[in-house]
Amino acid sequence: MPEPEVHPLITAISPLIERLDAELVGPEEARDDDVPLLWEGEPLVAVRLPAGRLAVKAPEGGVSSLLAEVADELGGPLHALSRGQKQQAVLMLEARGAFEYRKSAEIVAEALGVTRFTVYNYLNRARD
Repeated sequence: MPEPEVHPLITAISPLIERLDAELVGPEEARDDDVPLLWEGEPLVAVRLPAGRLAVKAPEGGVSSLLAEVADELGGPLHALSRGQKQQAVLMLEARGAFEYRKSAEIVAEALGVTRFTVYNYLNRARD
């Protein structure tokens, strides 16, 4: 009996799945914490990450979640933004209260790929 043909998406992601020590499960076996992969709008397979490697969401309202929101709104990773976009990101974060948290300037600076001094400069320019 011939071996069933493997879907091209599964062939393409197999090295990644192996590297992550994850497993592929059928859509009917998927649990809430599995990552479904769709092909042409239909569930093809789900990725089950190993127990210790599940993504942990930032606490509601924390600096990390604010950084993620701003990155989504600006369309990419914060460190890859232009200087003007980074200034805009700092202003968006300030408007959302990000700088009320302890060590937030350091966290924001690291996410943007700039120094803490630069973050303060962006804030001061906006306030003047």
